[in-house]
Amino acid sequence: MNRYWLLLIAAGLSEVGWVSGLKHADSWWTWTLTAMVIVASFWVLIAVSKVLPVGTTYAVFTGIGAAGTVLGESIFFAEPLSWAKLLLVLLMIVGIAGLKLTAGHEAEDKERGE
Repeated sequence: MNRYWLLLIAAGLSEVGWVSGLKHADSWWTWTLTAMVIVASFWVLIAVSKVLPVGTTYAVFTGIGAAGTVLGESIFFAEPLSWAKLLLVLLMIVGIAGLKLTAGHEAEDKERGE
């Protein structure tokens, strides 16, 4: 896994934070922090999509954000979590992994200078 994929994972995980921030922010400080994370998340997404396939990049970004938000809201904010939700999150993760496995390796070639 190269650095672009690691950056993409970090951007996806930060999406979990800012999506939860949109729901739970209640002061100027939490709104400011949420806005800062949104900007950073999309900045990294844009940078990564210049190297990795854009369709795969966006699917991974939103998939990590969606799965992480469902799980995070359940763990940290006591949102109900059903077996159906868990099954659908698992299905989404399998799809994202499949996209990653079928993505081209142009980014790795660029990084090695080939």
